Amino acid sequence: MDKPKVALYWCASCGGCEEAVVDLAEKILEVVNLVDIVFWPVAMDYKIEDVEQLPDGSITASLINGGIRLNEHEHVVKLLRKKSKLVVAYGACSAWGGVPGLANLYSREEILRYVYHEAPTVENPQKIQPQLKTKAEEGITLELPEFLPRLLPLDLVVDVDYYIPGCPPTPEVTWKAIETLLSGNLPAKGSVLGALDKSLCYDCPLNETKPEKVLIKDIKRPHEVIADPSKCLLTQGLAC
Repeated sequence: MDKPKVALYWCASCGGCEEAVVDLAEKILEVVNLVDIVFWPVAMDYKIEDVEQLPDGSITASLINGGIRLNEHEHVVKLLRKKSKLVVAYGACSAWGGVPGLANLYSREEILRYVYHEAPTVENPQKIQPQLKTKAEEGITLELPEFLPRLLPLDLVVDVDYYIPGCPPTPEVTWKAIETLLSGNLPAKGSVLGALDKSLCYDCPLNETKPEKVLIKDIKRPHEVIADPSKCLLTQGLAC
């Protein structure tokens, strides 16, 4: 009997979600025994062309991390949606935009101008900026993917079946989600997989200093305050 096929892909992300899979440690050997990984650009030499040749719906689940920032991301996730029975938004950036989503506070033009011309560490006297197509000296045309106007979470580009939370998801959450996906006993579409039954506060060593009801009047950024390490961070205006 053929093993379930699984694909993993990253879009605009830091790589932490890829590291989270590796952090399964010896359990990753169990994953390899349970499934066939047919696409994982970070770790395996499969190409997009290999995915294109797979029958539609032949991949059991595709775990996609990172936000959609390039037209290449958009193309690949739409391809994986076509080839997969289930598509899972893996990690905060894929599910909700995450830290890369902060780029939406600025226009595409503002971002490119700052990165290539105005940042303090940039020396670019010729005012060179990446182009979609560039003619190389060898006579060949080099192409770059397009930087889209906005970063989008995965479910604004393709239909998403499930979400796995975390920045990045912990090994425990990842393993629990994989077990659920392979069990065949799936929750309702749109559910969050692998989430623990208890909040972060339950395991926090500062929990005894947290009042029964926390009212945050002013949310502070970490660099704006020197936190008291012996008191609940929420009471100091810091989001955990």
